[in-house]
Amino acid sequence: MKADQVRRLFLDVRRGRLSPDEAVARLRHLPFEDLGFAKVDHHRVLRAGMPEVVLASGKSPQQVAGIFARLARHRTNVLATRARREHYDAVLEAAPQAEFHELARAIVLLQDRKKYGKGRIVVVSAGTSDIPVAEEAVVTAVVMGNDVEHIYDVGVAGIHRLLAHRRSLTRARVLIVCAGMEGALPSVVGGLVRVPVIAVPTSVGYGASFEGLAALLGMLNSCASNVSVVNIDNGFGAGYVASMINRL
Repeated sequence: MKADQVRRLFLDVRRGRLSPDEAVARLRHLPFEDLGFAKVDHHRVLRAGMPEVVLASGKSPQQVAGIFARLARHRTNVLATRARREHYDAVLEAAPQAEFHELARAIVLLQDRKKYGKGRIVVVSAGTSDIPVAEEAVVTAVVMGNDVEHIYDVGVAGIHRLLAHRRSLTRARVLIVCAGMEGALPSVVGGLVRVPVIAVPTSVGYGASFEGLAALLGMLNSCASNVSVVNIDNGFGAGYVASMINRL
């Protein structure tokens, strides 16, 4: 339920179209919808300012489609992360306008195209192999109502590639930097800008990278004070937090 829906409810009470008790009853039953296998949170936008998000991993295609369809009825943007093609096929039957972003493994339904962010979010990937995680961050930030730009394959092994995008970096209000291997790129970016940098360690790398643990520890020990870190491969978390910062 959005703020404008609550506002209309209050106006109906003021105009006598609805009794106060009826309004209370509607609010009492609206916070979530019990589907048996899931309790769909319809008040997340009102409470947190962001739409509910479906984690498709571990859910059947029918479960994802059922949750997706209920959320779509409320005219908000809907996002399902870590989705497979079979999840998307099931969702299409309930929401034909939904789109599948294969690299990001995300199903998206854009019903609210208003820009809520006050600036631009720039998503940077160190290497081409980091792009799937970066794309998850991009899709998340777009669904949350932001102007988003991406800069890919600009890792520290060829630092001149990053410096060629210096103007875009300095125009950002918040940056997301995805890197595997030793995870050095967020520190470099942090030293070039005066805005928050959200570092995303990826599970890209050889044996001693320990599936992203080396990058995670490197980022946690960043000497750039404007760098904060999310979990390994958590492009969604980075996109969500960046959206919150961009609304401030």
